[in-house]
Amino acid sequence: MDALAFLPATELAARIHDGAVTAREAVEAAVRRIEALDEALGAFVELDAERALAEADAIAPGDERPFAGVPIAVKANTPVAGLNLSYASRFLADHRPTHSAYLVRRLREAGFVVVGTTNMPEFGILPTTEPRHSGPARNPWDTGRTPGGSSGGSAAAVAAGLVPIAHGNDGGGSLRIPAACCGLVGLKPSRGRVSRGPDLGDSFLVSDGVLSRSVVETALLLDVLAGYEPGDATWAPRPAEPFTLAMRRDPGRLRIATSLANALAVDADPEVVRGLHETAGVLRELGHDVEEASPALPGPESLDVFLQLFGPGVALGIAFGEMLAGRPPEEDEIEPLSRAIAEEAHKLPSTGYLAAMAQMQLLARGTVAFFADYDVLLTPVLASRPLPIGALHGCGDDPMADLRRSGTFAPYTSLFNVTGQPAMSVPAGFGEDGLPNAVQLVGRPLGEETLLQVAAQLETARPWAAHRPAVAERV
Repeated sequence: MDALAFLPATELAARIHDGAVTAREAVEAAVRRIEALDEALGAFVELDAERALAEADAIAPGDERPFAGVPIAVKANTPVAGLNLSYASRFLADHRPTHSAYLVRRLREAGFVVVGTTNMPEFGILPTTEPRHSGPARNPWDTGRTPGGSSGGSAAAVAAGLVPIAHGNDGGGSLRIPAACCGLVGLKPSRGRVSRGPDLGDSFLVSDGVLSRSVVETALLLDVLAGYEPGDATWAPRPAEPFTLAMRRDPGRLRIATSLANALAVDADPEVVRGLHETAGVLRELGHDVEEASPALPGPESLDVFLQLFGPGVALGIAFGEMLAGRPPEEDEIEPLSRAIAEEAHKLPSTGYLAAMAQMQLLARGTVAFFADYDVLLTPVLASRPLPIGALHGCGDDPMADLRRSGTFAPYTSLFNVTGQPAMSVPAGFGEDGLPNAVQLVGRPLGEETLLQVAAQLETARPWAAHRPAVAERV
């Protein structure tokens, strides 16, 4: 196995700083692994080896940037100047933006070297990653199964040791779901914590973050990415101290609610239930008060209201493509599910969109009120095990049925995009099938530090980062 493949980003950065490893060697190792393994994994839309190596050559030992020379990947729905911004769609296959997202600028200011863009479902719709244009991404723990979505390519890349850390974003679970499928840490920050600029002033549902193998890496990257950018329409206030310092403090005795309830009334797989109960037991042993309780949940009809907010975002992405191309897409240039969602969104009047927003905000107020009595909510992330490749792709005869089935796969996540609260997927061991288990920690608004503290306690009590999928050893 490549000696650098599974070093934490912090340790790799320290070796580069001290001269034990050159930045070029670190980036070459990532490029070599991507070239060797990605045909089997489908994690990347584009590898930008030549430019990445040139950037690495300019980094000398002693560079004071905290992650100087460390390779990273960016999800293919986020602009990186000169790289393919396809949204995993054939319609945008040739689009290369001339600007980068503010978060990409922040990553580079911290010293990261972007080695490429990662795979996702077309326009980020599904919780699996099987786009028709760029092909399926596969779970390194079982390549016959999904790595989740929509940040599935990023999760597969980190789990297989192609890069130590990767960018993703989350509009309904798209960081937490792939983290759960691949045995990683995935934190959805609070609404407004990370700028969506320069292309968007803000987003009601979507937050950007990373997929990593450790809690401290997630905290460090949140410190890198978080903060106001000029022109942001809304933003989360600056924390009292860096998240990396806050996560090291003992949170004290917390009141933690745990629940298997979800809005769609889906029964969780026995392995999921076991992982939740075992984690609740560990938290009790750590001295926390853990009891069964749940916020008041909406009924299954809430899925329709959520889609009235989500659908226009998909339609906007297609309209963006039309603006770039100067024409509408041909029939086979976007997938059936993307087209169906866009058509439904165009039927929705502006008053209908605003009414859906009001309904979701009302739901959010009731959910957030629950946290007056609890510091953290513990739930599953998924209701089932990672799905087989081909089980959910949106290209069949009834694509909207696939969209609705996606809710039964991951019914625990999207509520907290609506509320804007921080929510985090944390590894919880492995099932008898050899696949990772995970739990979701949900915090109070702006409560990332508490989630990081609890996750760090779980990581110490039950370490997970040393586990390696067999596919990672093929190099």
